[in-house]
Amino acid sequence: MAFSDDAFDELKRGDFAEITRRPGEGEGPTRLPVRDSEAPGEADAGSVAEGAWLMALILEVIDAHLPGPGTHLVSHSLDFERPLALAEPVTARVTLREKIAQPRELILDCACFNPSQQRLASGHARVIAPLQRPAMKPGAHYHEQGARYRELITAAKKLPPIRTAVVHPCDEASLVGALEAAKEGLIVPILVGPEPKIRAAAEAAGCRLDGVELVAAPHSHAAAERAVALAREGSVDALMKGALHTDELMAAAVDSALGLRTERRMSHVFAIDAPHYPKPLFITDAAINIYPDIETKRDIVQNAIDLARALMIDPPKVAILSAVETVTPKIPSTIDAAALCKMADRGQITDAILDGPLAFDNAVSREAARAKGILSSVAGDADILVAPDLEAGNMLAKQLVYLAEAGIAGLVLGARVPIMLTSRADGVLSRLASAALAQIFAHWRRRGGWRRAETKAGAR
Repeated sequence: MAFSDDAFDELKRGDFAEITRRPGEGEGPTRLPVRDSEAPGEADAGSVAEGAWLMALILEVIDAHLPGPGTHLVSHSLDFERPLALAEPVTARVTLREKIAQPRELILDCACFNPSQQRLASGHARVIAPLQRPAMKPGAHYHEQGARYRELITAAKKLPPIRTAVVHPCDEASLVGALEAAKEGLIVPILVGPEPKIRAAAEAAGCRLDGVELVAAPHSHAAAERAVALAREGSVDALMKGALHTDELMAAAVDSALGLRTERRMSHVFAIDAPHYPKPLFITDAAINIYPDIETKRDIVQNAIDLARALMIDPPKVAILSAVETVTPKIPSTIDAAALCKMADRGQITDAILDGPLAFDNAVSREAARAKGILSSVAGDADILVAPDLEAGNMLAKQLVYLAEAGIAGLVLGARVPIMLTSRADGVLSRLASAALAQIFAHWRRRGGWRRAETKAGAR
């Protein structure tokens, strides 16, 4: 989003922002200046304290994101529709419904959702937009939270939906996520699992399953095996995790006889939408390979490169992360980084520019790289961050989500089909982004992009 002097001019109908918090997180009520405020709606469900927390969450979105700092609150109302569960995260979403030029007033639709996308509260707010956005540091970047995911989903809608086996979607969150992806034209869901439980989840979520294909499986383990079999026989183009453990699904996928193995090691790639980074960012591997050796890291890197190229990032810039920028035997990840870069030089890793070892700051900040005297086309401009192990990658990705307002989506690659490992904590936008990634990658793979990369590596 390009910033102008007037925040009102930048905004358009349909713009939205959202945040996700667990009850008790945050610093309490926002500091928005209130003018002629209305009293919040009476609580229909839940306690007064719950209602106040939901209202504060809505106001935090307004104050911090849409329209942002400097906003004046004219009035607000919120009707509470169901109690919240203390252990579950809540997503507060604010959407711009109407702009009134004089007196620079905005009408905002406000709502809070639980992980199953059931509405906890809804209402509206009238605000006066700030005269301008806060000044940014020279060279800094900011785009609206979730903007890149929305662009990704819009691009994916131009492609035909992919047939997707949704494995054991027996809770509201996983079922609603799959049905929303279908509604957006990203997937054609095939629900695999015990039919009574799936229908019970649909009834609890208020969803209809008319026209949706169901494949019976008595329990989650059988559902994983059946979904993998559908992928092996070419009946589906992707898998989506439902209400079962990741280990259970991946055990079926990596089975040496009946799974989805290829010549590649399977690995996970997080696609990060970081509002303060000027382009998409990928982190790997933060979910599958715990302490990968150099051969596994080669496949981890190539899988991430393929996803970036499917998204038309060509050539992607790959930063091999460590704690320092120099190779030292005392830190094994620096030796692995140097070896991976040499493997790229010799054609064992293709279609990307690699550099490493690089510390995180030097990978994403040109200023930091310049201060260290690092001359590299990757330093300060990385597309892909390769973590030394799963622990480091997972912590890095989660830190970006909870401390830098980043969105998180991703895929398991290296299998015969892409696998979406959705989580109960994922918001609807993250779920849709994962489906869009799978759709785009499946079509890219079908066009032969992956096989061309393998042929090129083998020829060298």
